[in-house]
Amino acid sequence: MRLGIVVLAAALAAGCACFEPKPVAPALFVVIPAGDGHIGAIVVHRGNAARVIDSAYGAQRLRADGSLEAVTLDERQVNEMFGPTLAALPGRPATFTLYFLEGRDELTPQSRAELDNVFAELKHRPLPDIVVIGHTDTVGGLVYNDRLSLARAERMREMLIGLGIPAERIEAAGRGKREPLVPTEDNIAEPRNRRVEINVR
Repeated sequence: MRLGIVVLAAALAAGCACFEPKPVAPALFVVIPAGDGHIGAIVVHRGNAARVIDSAYGAQRLRADGSLEAVTLDERQVNEMFGPTLAALPGRPATFTLYFLEGRDELTPQSRAELDNVFAELKHRPLPDIVVIGHTDTVGGLVYNDRLSLARAERMREMLIGLGIPAERIEAAGRGKREPLVPTEDNIAEPRNRRVEINVR
């Protein structure tokens, strides 16, 4: 160890460029638009250089010598290079709200129709993590509404299990009348508060 320090000190004193920087692993940084068309941005830092990439399929390549190079790519090229990786990524989080008939754990006709859209989205997610949270309006006491909200969440959980989603991937909970979507006085039958929220990751 001591000999290495002496050699380094001698080289520095002589102004010798005997120690070259280690090569870096080449890398490619690409901005890929989200499914809804939103385009984010990334900043690539290398030494004192910083490059902002904020266009669809904009890219910067980090070369083996450590320098950055702007690259022009299109959607087809990105899919050829990263297709399997992109296909393996989890879907973006999604939230669905379904509404219930007053005092029951039965969906309204409109929400029964919406259920197909929820199920279709879940079929695109091979291993989703799902949280189902039940809510009520403010009619009735806390204990009654706690039971009703949990019954609504459990009903949806059973339906999701019936679709083939593993039970251990679905968590159900009831919030009673504590978290209304539309704040009201007590004992108000507000239809928008009689709901379940299905959060999918």
